[in-house]
Amino acid sequence: MLLLQINTTACDGSDVFMTWLMWLLGAFLLGLLLGWLLKQLFGGNGGGDTTDYSAKIRGLEVELDACRKDKSKLTAAAAAFAAIPKVDDSVKDDYTKIEGIGPKIKDLLNADGLWSFKQLSQAAESRIQKVLDAAGPAYTVHNPKTWAEQAKMADEGKWDELHKWQDELKGGL
Repeated sequence: MLLLQINTTACDGSDVFMTWLMWLLGAFLLGLLLGWLLKQLFGGNGGGDTTDYSAKIRGLEVELDACRKDKSKLTAAAAAFAAIPKVDDSVKDDYTKIEGIGPKIKDLLNADGLWSFKQLSQAAESRIQKVLDAAGPAYTVHNPKTWAEQAKMADEGKWDELHKWQDELKGGL
């Protein structure tokens, strides 16, 4: 095993170990003094960070509670929205096959969410009348009295009976 030997002898034969040791001790003490002075000048408090975070934590907890309440309200609203039955507009029956309904009235009924013969057959006459009344005076002359019955026959595929009945009707009445 090789031992590390440090030669502390100067060229002139004198021992310089104590000299180097004094220089190192002086540098260490100077560093300590300089650190203490800088701490005094720039405001070190000596005990680390003693900021009281309890008030900030309480404020953040209040905000968190408010967010949780908002989340529960939004979740309830989303669930209520999801529970609303969706209009099945994939079935777009041609309402012009109903006596008394033309293309413009068909568009009005579609805009009100009525797309299929089944929906029209289940719609209340008052609802259909409101759609017509809202469209203006040109549509108030139409009477939707038989439209639900005609739509039911069309939905059930009773086209022959529907055509026979429509031959007897005049303007949907």
